[in-house]
Amino acid sequence: MGKTIAEKIFAAHLRDTPAPENMVLDIDVVMCHEITTPVAIMDLVDKGMDRVFDPARIKAVIDHVTPSKDSKTATQAKILRDWARRHAISDFFDIGRNGVCHALFPEKGFIRPGNTVIMGDSHTCTHGAFGAFAAGVGTTDLEVGILKGVCAFRVPRSMKIEVTGTVPEGVFAKDIILHIIKLLTVNGATDLIMEFRGPVVDAMDMASRMTLCNMAVEAGATSGICLPDRVTAEYLWPFIQDDYASIDEAVHDFRKWHSDADAVYAQTLAVDVSSLQPQVTFGFKPDQVKNIGELAGTPVDQVYIGSCTNGRIEDLRAAASILKGRTIAGTVRGILTPATPAVYSQALDEGLIKIFMDSGFCVLNPTCGACLGMSSGVLAEGETCASTTNRNFNGRMGKGGMVHLMSPLSAAAAAITGEITDPRRFMP
Repeated sequence: MGKTIAEKIFAAHLRDTPAPENMVLDIDVVMCHEITTPVAIMDLVDKGMDRVFDPARIKAVIDHVTPSKDSKTATQAKILRDWARRHAISDFFDIGRNGVCHALFPEKGFIRPGNTVIMGDSHTCTHGAFGAFAAGVGTTDLEVGILKGVCAFRVPRSMKIEVTGTVPEGVFAKDIILHIIKLLTVNGATDLIMEFRGPVVDAMDMASRMTLCNMAVEAGATSGICLPDRVTAEYLWPFIQDDYASIDEAVHDFRKWHSDADAVYAQTLAVDVSSLQPQVTFGFKPDQVKNIGELAGTPVDQVYIGSCTNGRIEDLRAAASILKGRTIAGTVRGILTPATPAVYSQALDEGLIKIFMDSGFCVLNPTCGACLGMSSGVLAEGETCASTTNRNFNGRMGKGGMVHLMSPLSAAAAAITGEITDPRRFMP
């Protein structure tokens, strides 16, 4: 019987099987940020186990509140900063070099097909876009990962999601994943690995694949994953060119991680996007999704473009294509946070930052702050935000605030009109 990509990765990393349904895996990359890791660090210190299994395989960043906004967040940052220095963790990204973790770490080439990756962050599943198994874990598992380089998981069960059709104008990867979550519900992929397949996924760039995998957790999945191919190899080429004679050779090698034709899936879902419209959430769950026209005219107080879901250069280009030559509504606060310094710099070079600023947007440094309601764009009670982030939970961006998730195109359109708007209205 054939194996899925997840089953192949688990088999290649198996350290132990303490119970029939549990597998202890060797971990290739342990990622850390200043919100969840300090708790693990201090617990290890208290236990007299202030050690790391391999400083070269630990990646750390201060990204959720940066620069620190108060003494508490400054202390969290200091704990991570001191720990990284104490253990000679060279891949530590402090203020000035930092960015949103799930955009920065792929950009640095830290993920490879077939890798196992953990982090104390729900959206670690983003890195599955590279053909890796990547999952968010709790504090105890993070501690073990830091100390021993292993983590326990259930035997992998996968859901195959076949995305077909022709992507309509104005429809983004964000719209596709919101539609999939609507079909599955927030519990529909619980304990499963969502394997994204089909011609639509094959044609996507890495930014779009990361958007798909980023939100797999919003359907309850352990991780999202794509099969590594030429698109993957071309993205990673600056980092792997010493390992392969050519990109063709890398593409061929990556095929060893492809799911077998006779692999068995726990579930399958076929999604034809040919008639899909731009999507938007309502309410306080990511599966509460409608066609954008159904919410058209809903006023918004703030528009936020950024995050690990949609803060990459491709996202900024899309939003800027609508904002160029236009001014945002006087009732709207427009906030842009490029996901990494490299994205910010490239956006400057391409004139995108000027487009955002000329339209009336406030441009901030890379940070996760607004997404989880900690800084840099928190909502007041009763306010509404059109956002390119990944969660619309009650109070997510501020107590009593409402978040409508949408694509960068749709967010830009909302900024111009001051209300939820079909972005196709502004497209040629």
